[in-house]
Amino acid sequence: MATERNHIRELIDKLETLPPERVAEVEDFIDFIKQRDQDRQLTHAATKVAESSLHKVWDNPDDAVYDAL
Repeated sequence: MATERNHIRELIDKLETLPPERVAEVEDFIDFIKQRDQDRQLTHAATKVAESSLHKVWDNPDDAVYDAL
């Protein structure tokens, strides 16, 4: 935990050396990363929900040959 705090402190120190427009870019990038993670979580959740409803479609004798691929 102490190393994580040290790492955060190092990042803050680096941020403090940047001009304001670069700090804004870093903030935009952080927002982008957070949004991407949320999108991935939503996609994963939607996939899990859809699996049960699509099970009969996916698990049938006609498509069994594709299971072996």
